[in-house]
Amino acid sequence: MYELFFLILGFALSFLFIKFKNKNLLNKNISEKNLESKDLFKNQKKILNQIPDQILVINKLKNIVFANQSALNRFGGNIKDSHIAEVIRTSKFLDGIDFVIEKKIPTVVKTEIQTPTYQAYEANIFQAPIFENERSIIILLRDLTEIYKIQQIKSDFVANVSHQLRTPLQSIKMGLETIDDKDSQKKFLPIMLQEAYRMENLIKDLLILSKIEQQEHVKPKDIINLNEIINYVKNSNKESLDKKNITLDINIPEDATNVIGDKDKLIEVFSNLVDNSIKYSEPQKKIHVETYKKNSHQIEIVFKDQGIGIPKDLLPRVSERFFQADPKKSRVVGGTGLGLAIAKHIIIQHRGNLRIESEEGIGSKFIINLPLAS
Repeated sequence: MYELFFLILGFALSFLFIKFKNKNLLNKNISEKNLESKDLFKNQKKILNQIPDQILVINKLKNIVFANQSALNRFGGNIKDSHIAEVIRTSKFLDGIDFVIEKKIPTVVKTEIQTPTYQAYEANIFQAPIFENERSIIILLRDLTEIYKIQQIKSDFVANVSHQLRTPLQSIKMGLETIDDKDSQKKFLPIMLQEAYRMENLIKDLLILSKIEQQEHVKPKDIINLNEIINYVKNSNKESLDKKNITLDINIPEDATNVIGDKDKLIEVFSNLVDNSIKYSEPQKKIHVETYKKNSHQIEIVFKDQGIGIPKDLLPRVSERFFQADPKKSRVVGGTGLGLAIAKHIIIQHRGNLRIESEEGIGSKFIINLPLAS
């Protein structure tokens, strides 16, 4: 009797031991597989973050569950969990996503975004394997913006150059045809020289504007000190300021001077504004620059001069390329009509904005908002 009891007990203990051991082995295998899956997913993310194209993964609710580093740089670091329509809301693009979800067939859609800057993409949309335990859609965005812009810039450049250079070339041609004695030389050579300088400045500004427009969709990321670059602009314009005895006052608090931007391009903006103020101001006037912290994310920079001012009805057009409120005055001071257009495009690239206020005979105020560095 006891022998039978111990035999059954032995079998029971053996069974429990084997079951416990198998369970531990099973748990161990599951844990190892989970770790392998996690490592694999981690490696996949690393690979995706190295790809320069923008990659977005959305779930069945069209919420973003993954964005590679290129997509975060382009669309913002807080896009995860956002609906895809908050990032790109063009109907053609969203219809493409619906098509893939419904038909389960990959598709390619070309889409254009107009704000905050013009961007053009070729979107490859297709079903993905299980991603973070749910069925998902992968969107691969190939940036075509530069290609599109280069094509547009080429045609614009040819049209602008042919139109804007015609007048100074005609002046030079007329001068050369008229010169036949010393009196004619004295009269026409200064005009020809002035027109030659004007053409040189025009070509230089056109090249600057074309380059800026080509890169406008790429948001700058450097931390720039406003005090440093505005003082640099003041020093580089010292000769022009002294020549007309114009004072440039700078009032920028030390605790609100760092912005996110591109140093050379911001120097271009402030140089254009200071140069404009000098050109269109009488001697012994003042230019005043100061900043205000608009909120925790933006700083406001105000350039105020005592120049000739701009007529109220022309204010909406002054930042258009080649627009000149006073063409005669612009010709005398050597203006190309591109300075404010260049400034506007640079500020748009910085995700800021430019506002202009002016009163004839009193002066102008140029108000720039830029993102603060955190």
